[in-house]
Amino acid sequence: MNTDEIIYQLTVRDLQAVANDELGRELTTKEVELLRDKIGDYINWYNAIANTITFNVTKDATN
Repeated sequence: MNTDEIIYQLTVRDLQAVANDELGRELTTKEVELLRDKIGDYINWYNAIANTITFNVTKDATN
């Protein structure tokens, strides 16, 4: 197993889709750069992983 494999990622297209929904417009290049540097501060990655494990994985797995 490659422990450095990316499991989930966001794209600029994802950011633009949300911006269109929330702002009614696309983000500027400067705004995308700003979000790129800050978006990780708003993602509770530990709870996302813990919840996914809780709801999808049993404690007695054999492999």
